[in-house]
Amino acid sequence: MNQALNVRDLSLYEPRPFRVYTNRQIREIPALQNLPEQLRFEIEVVANVLPFRVNEYVIESLIDWDRVPDDPLFRLVFPQREMLEPGAFERMAELMKSGADRKAINELAKELRADLNPHPAGQMELNVPTLGEDKVEGMQHKYRETVLFFPSQGQVCHSYCTFCFRWAQFVGDKELRFASNEADSLLEYLRTHQEVSDLLMTGGDPMVMKTHKLRPYLEGLLQPELAHVQTIRIGTKALTFWPHRFVSDPDADDLLRLFEQLVNTGKHVAIMAHYNHWREMDTPIAREAIRRLRDAGVEIRSQGPLLAGINDDPEVWARMWREQVRLGIIPYYMFVERDTGARRYFEVPLARAWEIYRGAMQNVSGLGRTARGPSMSCEPGKVEIQGVTEIHGEKVFVLRFIQGRNADWVQRPFFAKYNENATWLNHLEPALGEERFFFEDEFEQIKKERGVA
Repeated sequence: MNQALNVRDLSLYEPRPFRVYTNRQIREIPALQNLPEQLRFEIEVVANVLPFRVNEYVIESLIDWDRVPDDPLFRLVFPQREMLEPGAFERMAELMKSGADRKAINELAKELRADLNPHPAGQMELNVPTLGEDKVEGMQHKYRETVLFFPSQGQVCHSYCTFCFRWAQFVGDKELRFASNEADSLLEYLRTHQEVSDLLMTGGDPMVMKTHKLRPYLEGLLQPELAHVQTIRIGTKALTFWPHRFVSDPDADDLLRLFEQLVNTGKHVAIMAHYNHWREMDTPIAREAIRRLRDAGVEIRSQGPLLAGINDDPEVWARMWREQVRLGIIPYYMFVERDTGARRYFEVPLARAWEIYRGAMQNVSGLGRTARGPSMSCEPGKVEIQGVTEIHGEKVFVLRFIQGRNADWVQRPFFAKYNENATWLNHLEPALGEERFFFEDEFEQIKKERGVA
């Protein structure tokens, strides 16, 4: 990596202090002072229920404050009143107006969170693997080839997305968290599972970790007995929320050298970058971070959910995918917003989601059409909406598994009755006279074997 030859703007390499605001410091954010008091109070109310964290880079470089509250990047990080059910919002608002102490606010917040489906898709019940007789904490193994690992040092993010389906990681309740600081247990599990080709480091965000904390996990994968683990994926929002991690942080060069080491020894290193809008790539520091990662031999793939009020427009997706291709990023997934947290604010009907995806695909070149979707990461697996059509006079959704708990389900098409209001798989019914979807009986058996009713 010849940094001297590639640097375009030396000012991007000047260290920037990282300052973050949480729900306790909302009133200290200078940019909020010009907003109406009612809007500030509403943000504060919701931030006491859903996790809130934002840093100065996001505030100063990504949000267009002249467009607030309609700015998509503002909605991405600042909670909105409608993210809670009206009754839940009013209960918290009245409690705060009464001058209640922090303990009372936290107790009500915990009660309200219980109704927000903190672990969708059977994450706790169906995905946690075992080593011998013991559960392996901080790990999920849902699909045969891929293991997800949650390092305990990475259970936070540089900023929090308001839509996050892993919001339960960030509310201080250890019973709701996936986390592990045991590199040895990870490596031992991988040694005993030769079918695993991909390790996905996730969180939170592993890129909040210092390089010397990350190194033991990744260098351990270079052991000869782990040669079957060919791909190391790192799920991160850092390219949006703190691109300095790859450019000007004190250990940015050490991080890129670690990635180069892995690539040079034959591992495939992929940054699974979470993007929701083309403006996230529109700053010089963000583009420099992308360039440096690619120079280190890292592949960047982009994924993100379709979100009402942020990117529910085919041109937003088309422009984002075109820009990603230009920068050398591979468009990977358009997800359907998961059935958790603030989904009521963000969810888009499946029929509309498919129309947006199709409209975007019609306006990108072949290199941008690598993005799959709209995809639901639900209990049985990743289910893609392939289209809407009519068969024997019946209007149907055409669906297929991109990934499944049983690999035999993958790529098998199936059909659901058209429902213009459905937003998730469990809202759909089998079409063409079928009583059950083809996978349901087997999936019920899998759940019984795992002790899940």
